[in-house]
Amino acid sequence: MVYEGTAVSDGAAIGNVFQYRPCGRSVEESFIEAGKVEESIQAYREVLKKAEAELQILAEDKELEEEQRKIFQAHIDIVQDEAMGEEIEEEIRENLFSPEYAVQTVYARYIAVISKAKDALIRERAADLKDVSLRMIRLLSGKEENGLASLPGDVILIAHDLLPSDTAAMQKEHVLAIVTEIGGYTSHMAILARNYGIPAVLGVPDILIHTENGEKIAVDAHAGKVLTNLTQAQEKQYQVMRDEYLKKKNDMKQYIGVEPVTADGTKIEVCLNIGSADKNELELEKYTDGVGLFRTEFLYMSKKKLPTEEEQFAVYKKVAEIFGERQVIIRTLDIGGDKKLDYLELPQEDNPFLGLRALRLCFEMKPIFKTQLRAILRAGYYGNIWIMFPMVGSIGDIRFAKEIVQEVRDELEEEKIPYGRHVKVGIMVEIPSIALMADIAASEVDFASIGTNDLCQYLMAVDRLNPSVAKYYQSFHPAMFRLIKQIVEAFTRQGKPVSVCGEMGGNPQAVALLAGLGIRKFSMNASSIASVKKMISQLNICKAQRMSRTVLELSTAVQVENYLNSEFLE
Repeated sequence: MVYEGTAVSDGAAIGNVFQYRPCGRSVEESFIEAGKVEESIQAYREVLKKAEAELQILAEDKELEEEQRKIFQAHIDIVQDEAMGEEIEEEIRENLFSPEYAVQTVYARYIAVISKAKDALIRERAADLKDVSLRMIRLLSGKEENGLASLPGDVILIAHDLLPSDTAAMQKEHVLAIVTEIGGYTSHMAILARNYGIPAVLGVPDILIHTENGEKIAVDAHAGKVLTNLTQAQEKQYQVMRDEYLKKKNDMKQYIGVEPVTADGTKIEVCLNIGSADKNELELEKYTDGVGLFRTEFLYMSKKKLPTEEEQFAVYKKVAEIFGERQVIIRTLDIGGDKKLDYLELPQEDNPFLGLRALRLCFEMKPIFKTQLRAILRAGYYGNIWIMFPMVGSIGDIRFAKEIVQEVRDELEEEKIPYGRHVKVGIMVEIPSIALMADIAASEVDFASIGTNDLCQYLMAVDRLNPSVAKYYQSFHPAMFRLIKQIVEAFTRQGKPVSVCGEMGGNPQAVALLAGLGIRKFSMNASSIASVKKMISQLNICKAQRMSRTVLELSTAVQVENYLNSEFLE
């Protein structure tokens, strides 16, 4: 039988099922005696401290990636939430609920509200609340953690869902693949699977019912399929797929340190996308040509209030000093759309991706914008920092942003504060209007970087987070390459560099095509560096140019993908 779900972490596996069914942690309705109210409230407060201590240990695990650390930090924030704490104590005091039942009641109330949110990312935060509530109920009951610290050999892990705390102590080296009944590409489990490099297929309905412990199954985490009742032929097929996947994964390691030069001698810059100055995120910095995209919104999202100028300056300065003469492109605050700040009230919008976000929001909140620009310019004194504006829709946007930068420069000059006097200013090209005006835009700025994620979203008129229209989000549509060609030609004519920093920048096949269109700089997540360098080292620019010319004449995304697959058979 074949069951389908969402492929969230690439790879293949064949092995025995291990069904993870955490012991029932729901609490039956229970009450306390009137004389034990204060004692129960004190017990609850003690558990708050224990939960926070446990989560702090998890968040400080040196093996965790930054994204994983943020998950546990979010859980600490939930534990510290004063409003929820007051409601729990009120349930104990007014209704004589036991601490366990009070916790379950209040958290269930919040989970019910969040689960109905229109925004998929907000709905997924319900998992955080559930995780924290279960942790607190466990601590109140005095039970030990029933985690995944001991697995019976190499297994394919199957569960209804896996919460962050479930995976914290998981024996990752023994997990061949992960399959869950719920979850999608942006869920915490998907993030963790990709960080661990474990093949994963999520959102497979009733897969616990359709499998048994110890049963041999196969997982195709490229196509999003789970196969049970395997024939001998299927067992052999998936064992070959698994071996090829592991060989490819191992082979890639040799390309990390390779100089990104094509077979016919063309240098291609390979840069890093980062969201912080975390050492795990910068682990591969020595193998790159710089930072092609510093997503500064993560500095804001990781705090309970707006980061100060000094806090931002310290982070930007640290990255600038690490990379030395290599460029560090800092994107100004890109909040809105799918990225929110709990402490910053944004307007409720029917179409947030088309609303007040990124540069538009910075224009409306100029003091916040200027604070960030001050920090960036000051850090520019210590390294090769460039400023990049997101969500630019017009030449007017560019000019207004540049005026604000000049204001900040003048203020720093007047205050006699050292700053980078030669910091370059550029734009992200992700709205079709500015792409079509690329010739004029190029005369206004020092550089550009093409954000392919949003460019595709706006070009194809598709919400890239909406699974019901996912098939219409076609990043390999010929229209994308035609528009990119126009952008590259406009900037190249004026001697201005243009790079790609979206998901296509880390896709080896896309890199080959884009190199054929004239792109000479790509920025990507650390996990893509080896595979992109391999492609570059085996690429001939003449072949890349021929392929790009062919693609520009094709009619559909399917034709483009089929053509590329035929060109890169391996």
